[in-house]
Amino acid sequence: MSLFSKPKFTTLTPQDRKKGIPEGLWVKCEDCGNLIYKKEWEDALKVCPKCNWHFRLRAEERLNLLLEKDSFKEREANLSPVDFLSFEDTKRYGDRISESQQKTGLLDACITGEGRIGQHQVAVGVLDFSFMGGSMGSVVGERITRLVEYATKKSLPLIIVSASGGARMQEGIASLMQMAKTSSAVAGFAKEGGFFISLLTNPTTGGVTASFAFLGDIIIAEPKALIGFAGPRVIEQTIGKKLPPQFQRSEFLISHGLIDMIVLRKEMKSRISQLLDFFQVR
Repeated sequence: MSLFSKPKFTTLTPQDRKKGIPEGLWVKCEDCGNLIYKKEWEDALKVCPKCNWHFRLRAEERLNLLLEKDSFKEREANLSPVDFLSFEDTKRYGDRISESQQKTGLLDACITGEGRIGQHQVAVGVLDFSFMGGSMGSVVGERITRLVEYATKKSLPLIIVSASGGARMQEGIASLMQMAKTSSAVAGFAKEGGFFISLLTNPTTGGVTASFAFLGDIIIAEPKALIGFAGPRVIEQTIGKKLPPQFQRSEFLISHGLIDMIVLRKEMKSRISQLLDFFQVR
């Protein structure tokens, strides 16, 4: 896009706003701090053109990016979380659920279903960080488990895109049990010869990392994604030492053999399609 077609950036004052000067034309990069013309940012799939920082995507955006147009059919769409512990911290859990549902338009932090990538029909699940940090409670665990069981029954390749802060503490031990439940389902899928691609995005942490996210036959990550169990700040406070540069980022993990590849967002769909072709997945 020509530089001359971009509006000049101006720090808006209250007087400017009264004059009707539009806001929201620019996005500030979370990594390098540079300003990006919003249209250019959206055309680049929400990737910073200056430092290659991959912003978070909503679940619907991720599905549109990976799957063929109009090929997705959602499953388990009616499952919704319940405050069965009557949990309350600074706010009632039931209120948090309602607020997140209104804010995101989702019933919970995961969308699952079936779609097509190239010529391949796939079972796909996507976690959405916008809904309570993509935390895994009973509904997320149940949706993932049912998706894996469906992929096993239909002999479909499985693709799960993770973006999560971990287990949902408001559901107590029930949230932690989702780690065992989802892992058991993936083990059954693998036993039947299923092919599982796990895509890790920023951030993938906690109980999701410690369960299905790291059980893929192929583990892919986006550049610079934070991936780990506990966060780096917690680890530093616990061990009392400074962590290595880029610790828990995609580049650090691949250099230590913990993931298989780092793929740019714009190349993700074609790379996954190539993998499905290579492993002769139907």
